[in-house]
Amino acid sequence: ANLFSKPITLPAWRTWLIGRPLATADAPHQTIGKLVGLAVFASDALSSTAYATQEILMVLAMAGAGAFGLSIPIALAITALMIIVTISYQQTIHAYPGGGGAYIVARDNLGELPAQTAGAALLTDYILTVAVSISSGVAQITSAFPGIYPFRVELAAVLVLFIMLVNLRGVKESGVAFAIPTYYFVVVMLITVGLGMLRWATGGLGVVIAPPELEVALTTQVITPFLLLHALANGTSALTGIEAISNGITAFKEPRSHNAGVTLIWMSSILGTFFLGITFLAHQVGAVPSEVETVISQLARTILGGQNFLYLGVIAGTAVILILAANTAFADFPRLGALHAGDGFLPRQLTYRGSRLVYSRGIAALAVIAIGLIIIFQASVTRLIPLYAIGVFLSFTLSQTGMARRWWKSGHLKPGVEVQEPGSVLRFDRTWLVKMIINGFGAVCTFVVMIVFAVTKFKEGAWIVILVTPILVTIFFTIHHHYKSLARQLSLENGISRPRIARNRVILLVGGVHQGTLAAIRFARTLSD
Repeated sequence: ANLFSKPITLPAWRTWLIGRPLATADAPHQTIGKLVGLAVFASDALSSTAYATQEILMVLAMAGAGAFGLSIPIALAITALMIIVTISYQQTIHAYPGGGGAYIVARDNLGELPAQTAGAALLTDYILTVAVSISSGVAQITSAFPGIYPFRVELAAVLVLFIMLVNLRGVKESGVAFAIPTYYFVVVMLITVGLGMLRWATGGLGVVIAPPELEVALTTQVITPFLLLHALANGTSALTGIEAISNGITAFKEPRSHNAGVTLIWMSSILGTFFLGITFLAHQVGAVPSEVETVISQLARTILGGQNFLYLGVIAGTAVILILAANTAFADFPRLGALHAGDGFLPRQLTYRGSRLVYSRGIAALAVIAIGLIIIFQASVTRLIPLYAIGVFLSFTLSQTGMARRWWKSGHLKPGVEVQEPGSVLRFDRTWLVKMIINGFGAVCTFVVMIVFAVTKFKEGAWIVILVTPILVTIFFTIHHHYKSLARQLSLENGISRPRIARNRVILLVGGVHQGTLAAIRFARTLSD
């Protein structure tokens, strides 16, 4: 009785690192509001403004610096796509308040194979989110302090471990801890972009002083449709992270769908404003894409008048938001992994919550795999970007296709009839046709972008993701087959009778003859002769 009445205790060092254990009853108190939710789930999307423009310019540089002006119409096209995807996920949030995003939508409306494909794409994307965002954050730091460039891989690995440790302390604690630096980035970037626009309007903006040399070899002087599509594909990395809120609805306070939907609108508005502003100003100041100095660094020192205290503040804020972008993946990857595991497509252990009521095994697995990628690709954003975004656009396409299918089913129900599906309740919706058209159009747009990305980035490394995704899906179904086979063997439905055990044979291992041995023999005799 005393054994079970004692509270669970952890070693002192572990309590110091991740905090005291929480009771399961504390779970409702670990949810977060809109302001903290923006910090937890929007850091990935907001951080992409730090490198999306640079990646567009990196491709356009192959046609010479004169092609940089095309970055503005490309940014406008990407922003239009961003609006379409945001509207689509807004509908998903309200239709599936239990969370799960593309995985749940595809499972309920398209079947198991599309669902597992969406899940594999998202899990891969979250791993790449950690690797890309941390590497990009380190790139910002090395732009300001070139002396630590040789140690970028070690620094990136340490930062991944730090984010992992904070997330092991729980959703609420990690959200509060990361809220201040996230809002700091929003403020400093708003000041930088706003001041830059003001100086441009008054004619006092100027150009970048001593820009880095153009590193891309001029392979062509002709602006081809393929080159433009390549640049568009690079820039669509700005859309990664939009789906994060729909996957993590359960982390929000009630009313969950409302709070998550409002947070999504906030996030997309800030993201679109920053992305367009940075792209426009980068063209005006003549920023040059480079691994040595980022576009954000060139922009900040031009607008703020050199590498002064304000410049360092912007670089610090950008580096921090890029590092915190990994936090979005740490918030969503374990949840998505738990959903897969709950359906029997990943090991059941991923459904277990740790002492802080988070999926600690999923968090640890994400950190280990991301560090492996950082080491393999030497923390290079340019080398990691080709692997990025294919997975998220595949999940975008499957999610919106699934939502279009859902609205079609809704439109063919009679008013007042409800159909209980695994992830939601399906009811008749009078506006089903409009919603189906919106999601269908969004699915076509994201599918086209995915194909463009796969073709233009295939030789640069996109083939890895194209190969890995079906391999992961195969692994998922293999695990599922194992669990199904085990369930059939354990099932009582067949009513198979087993022969009665008539007698027991008892083997007693004896290390020496003493009173304990005699007691063991007496007990063994009660089981068998």
